[in-house]
Amino acid sequence: MPVKLNSTGGGSVTLAAPTTATDYTVTFPAATGNVVVAGSSSALTQGTSQASTSGTSIDFTGIPSWVERVTVIFSGVSTSGTNNLQVQIGSGSFATSGYSSVSSITGGGTQITPTAVVASGMVMKNDTGAGSSFSGAMVFVNLTGNTWVQTHTYADTGTARTGMGSGNVSLAGSLDRVRITTVGGTDTFDSGSINIIYE
Repeated sequence: MPVKLNSTGGGSVTLAAPTTATDYTVTFPAATGNVVVAGSSSALTQGTSQASTSGTSIDFTGIPSWVERVTVIFSGVSTSGTNNLQVQIGSGSFATSGYSSVSSITGGGTQITPTAVVASGMVMKNDTGAGSSFSGAMVFVNLTGNTWVQTHTYADTGTARTGMGSGNVSLAGSLDRVRITTVGGTDTFDSGSINIIYE
């Protein structure tokens, strides 16, 4: 006999009994988590926000293999130096090469400032050095297999400029981690917070 689950907002889900005598088991997550159906999930999962106030990199790991989109969120992020921000993704370890990445900034008395082109990660152009303060989002979307395409928009609230860019990279396996750092990896974070959302 089928079981029907009705939604208060309309619609329903029907669980039908199998046509054979075989038993099937559905396992639900304990306490918290998502139910994954047919290798995907419609739920948005938020990571744990991390303060970007020290260190040279911030990592998010343990991202499930079924994820098709990852959004990195920046709020008032600043570093101690003049190097560009970059985001690296990986499968088992962080990919440090093979990226095709471009980022540009507009405003601040000029139409378009020099563009950053980087192969070591997905770059976010830093045009004003330690005085920059980044707020915005970088979105990674799975194109096919282990190939990921990225777009980003952000504001440098320290200098009233806006930035944008995009890129792509192919990984050796399923994306399971994200790292936020700087090109060269030597500048330290000194302000703001960073989080991720995946789906």
